[in-house]
Amino acid sequence: MDLRVMGFDPLLNTLYHILDDDNHSANDTNKSTQARTYVRDAKAMASTPADVKEYPNSFVFVVDMPGLKSGDIKVQVEEDNVLVICGERQREEEKEGVKYVRMERRVGKFMRKFVLPENANLETIKAVCQDGVLSVTVDKLPPPEPKKPKTIEVKIA
Repeated sequence: MDLRVMGFDPLLNTLYHILDDDNHSANDTNKSTQARTYVRDAKAMASTPADVKEYPNSFVFVVDMPGLKSGDIKVQVEEDNVLVICGERQREEEKEGVKYVRMERRVGKFMRKFVLPENANLETIKAVCQDGVLSVTVDKLPPPEPKKPKTIEVKIA
């Protein structure tokens, strides 16, 4: 089956072929595990919308997180300049005598990664979740001081 024919994105087509290759090579479990992890992460990233705002002194990353507690959300910096926001939304426990008529709210893992610019101050990152909206603020470093020309005294020989 060619996903391009069905109108899917080329990225999904590539992911399909990665998974399809894994089905043909059952001996290569490491490749299969990596492919499944990649697909899971790609789905989590695609389903986690975010807004990024730039202010004169900071960057603010805003992600909707309705119904999540602070313990369900993880904010960290990887590889020295990649901001990662991730977590998991659990389904409510079913109570006896209650059945779902419709389930539309998304559950499962979510994740977003953002490459931070060179002027991001990684030491002062703040994350606040209020009314179901996570705001991560990354302050900007001040611009470097312009180098002053060095004056060299000329001596007479």
